Amino acid sequence: MVDQELVEKHVIEALRTVYDPEIPLNIYELGLIYGMAVGSTGAVTVRMTLTAAGCPAAQALPQEVEERVRAVPGVTDVKIDLVFDPPWDRSRMSEAARLQLGLL
Repeated sequence: MVDQELVEKHVIEALRTVYDPEIPLNIYELGLIYGMAVGSTGAVTVRMTLTAAGCPAAQALPQEVEERVRAVPGVTDVKIDLVFDPPWDRSRMSEAARLQLGLL
């Protein structure tokens, strides 16, 4: 048994260290993470998307997410679900991200 809430907090911290190669923001604030689940055994599923289906980082970004999440203490397994529905748009960005990009 793992402290799922604590593991989730650390996974979010790890996701904030992964940056989109085209937009100078981390993928969490950018809104590319659609959801995550931490199981009682420490298995983590991350549901994510890319800014565009033809994104040049289509292979590298999910792989980097998996590596960063796998390094979180308490995580025993990682599954990345790459989805494109609903498609990403700027409305998914956090307020801080929009402010940083001058969109507010």
